[in-house]
Amino acid sequence: MANTPILRRFAQWHIWLGWLVGVPVVMWTATGLLMVSKPIEEVRGEHLRLPVDTAPLAIDDSPLATEDAQLKDMRVTMQNGRAVAILTTLDGVTSRVDVASGTALPAIDAAAASALTAQRIAGGDAVSAVTFFEADAVPIDFRRPMPVWQVALEDGTHVYIGRDTGEIEAVRTTFWRWFDFAWGLHIMDLSGRSNTSHPILIIFAALSLIGAIMGCILMFRRRKPRQERSGT
Repeated sequence: MANTPILRRFAQWHIWLGWLVGVPVVMWTATGLLMVSKPIEEVRGEHLRLPVDTAPLAIDDSPLATEDAQLKDMRVTMQNGRAVAILTTLDGVTSRVDVASGTALPAIDAAAASALTAQRIAGGDAVSAVTFFEADAVPIDFRRPMPVWQVALEDGTHVYIGRDTGEIEAVRTTFWRWFDFAWGLHIMDLSGRSNTSHPILIIFAALSLIGAIMGCILMFRRRKPRQERSGT
């Protein structure tokens, strides 16, 4: 056949390419299997932490102290030229307070979310839609249990503003969402896109490693020319 020399040449190139990429493929699959063999929480040593009773912040003499709930966390940031404390109670409720006066600040509305996006995001003034999501119904490209405003820009970017924090909590570009989808395929978890250690992934990682090792071993097999095999 006229294309036989071409196919033979491609076969030769494929063999040389196999020699070049064989070792990295085995390395990638072996390290991948190692990384997915245990849950990420166990890798981080979370299972070694002993339970500790959470004590409320002791700020009784501060104007930030509240009588309604005990505070678990407090961080101070600048918003609109003034110091603002973002308070989180032991019950998980978040609110904003003016540091100087201790006055509670209102939750962020759609207009404020749009204004913050225009102020801090390049091209943030090209808003196509502003949508509010409760903590238990956030979009998959946010995946954090907190009430947020989604400011959708005309270029497909989603900017998430915390209703109770007044801060930009996440920026999701169109490429980020494609990246996130690819990540879900990579770890075989399209629903949550966060489980990096589960039986299906471990099994396929092990099979991939076995296949890569077998492929490298077969590279050492010598092939006889077609004429010699056919006896001509």
